[in-house]
Amino acid sequence: MSKTLIYAHRGANREAAENTRSAFDRALTYPIDGIETDVQLSGDEVAVLWHDRDLKKLGVPGKRIDDYDFLQLQEMNFAAHFPGAQQEGVMSLQEFVMNYRARCGLLLEIKNRSWEDVARHEIKVRQTLALVGNVEERVLVSSFNLDSLIFAHDINPEFPLVFNMEPEHTVNDARRALDESDFLHGLCVEISTLDVDMVALLRERGKSIAVYTCNTEAEIERALRLEVDILISDVPHKALQMRDK
Repeated sequence: MSKTLIYAHRGANREAAENTRSAFDRALTYPIDGIETDVQLSGDEVAVLWHDRDLKKLGVPGKRIDDYDFLQLQEMNFAAHFPGAQQEGVMSLQEFVMNYRARCGLLLEIKNRSWEDVARHEIKVRQTLALVGNVEERVLVSSFNLDSLIFAHDINPEFPLVFNMEPEHTVNDARRALDESDFLHGLCVEISTLDVDMVALLRERGKSIAVYTCNTEAEIERALRLEVDILISDVPHKALQMRDK
């Protein structure tokens, strides 16, 4: 068993505004193994990095990423919610992949929203796979939307895809997902659902297991003790210290 890899959740999001250059660069001041980030689509179909369903954090409640074109998003301040931060426009997925894939592992979570047409979901998947290009295990694509991962698998059967499980999902839900979609590289489960049975299922199937979001010492300790493959944390420096002590 290789040691657990530590991934910074949206970058070092407690030290800089999440999903910005500053957060990613700050995360890389620690010897992290990877960065997790979120992919959405602008109104003019450019893949960009943002987690939330709306832009309330930026001072525009009721508006979403897809209400604006990419150039408009670049003019907005995506660090507005972080005290004292300098203004930063939205980062495109293309820029992120170009600047960070050689520096650490990447976990790209495709955020597909219920209000979007399926066609936009598929554009997001196509863009993500195309921008990553060469298949390598250190660049993973994940989603809570299994249909999106099935579509991605149809495009490129070799690409490592990870299904994100909701907090209410049990080991039986995990088993069902793997039965129906054996192509999955692995699952990403919420820390409260991580237990011996969940890990045993993944190991029996030869799949990888990632866990989100491990922030307290108890959460980090549990993930390390159960020897998950990827530990996603808002406090990657703490997780590194505990792993490497």
